[in-house]
Amino acid sequence: MGRKPCCRRIAGHPASRHFTPNVQASGPAIVLALDEFEALRLADVEGLYHADAATRMEVSRATFGRIVSEARRKVATALLQGQKLLIDGGHVRLGRSQQYRCHRCHHNLEGEDCAPNGPVRCPRCLPVDGG
Repeated sequence: MGRKPCCRRIAGHPASRHFTPNVQASGPAIVLALDEFEALRLADVEGLYHADAATRMEVSRATFGRIVSEARRKVATALLQGQKLLIDGGHVRLGRSQQYRCHRCHHNLEGEDCAPNGPVRCPRCLPVDGG
């Protein structure tokens, strides 16, 4: 089992978070994480080399390659099998500001430090008793 993913920088959220085939969707929806969506945008829309795109996302080139490969596999599967595609989740940080998204509850936070497991303190994820 590998280590937990580090925070990945994305430019922003997509305009739409789901795509559905024009016919009855077969099978469960495929979930494309926000970092996978960003990798597709950087590599396939902006046409950046993997090294340049990895720098923008603040990950290694090898990690970027794995992210974009998995994203392409998910999109191709959704298209070929007529499945719904949802864009959500992932361990990401938005833009250049100090905004973070909790990997557990997906709550957006500002000014938090990004640790391997998400923000150091997410007010939504803290136990009710404060401990």
